[in-house]
Amino acid sequence: MSFLALWLGVGVLGGLAAAARFLVDGLMSSSSGGHMPLGTLAVNLSGTVVLGLLVGSTLRGDAFLLAGTATIGSYTTFSTWMFESHRLAEDDRRWTVAANVLLSLLLGVAAAALGRVIAGG
Repeated sequence: MSFLALWLGVGVLGGLAAAARFLVDGLMSSSSGGHMPLGTLAVNLSGTVVLGLLVGSTLRGDAFLLAGTATIGSYTTFSTWMFESHRLAEDDRRWTVAANVLLSLLLGVAAAALGRVIAGG
């Protein structure tokens, strides 16, 4: 794949994945009532399953870069997870902060493992 095609792919796939993140987050957040940032949790967990699938698959090289880095890297969001956790802490919602951090970490590891198992890796 040419250098230009690769970077055009990164831009297009990254943009589409960011739009998908916005949609999934919006759908999940509207149903949670704002008590816990479930939209970000859903996005990060679904993205982590896909990353596990990619790691366990035979995908390599430019295809792996486009699928993993451009697409899933743009879809998932560490910064929003940390920002929402910080905002919950500012509101003195310590139990919700703890639940958000622990659920994200524990379920994230499980989601990655699930993806790898599904992919046979």
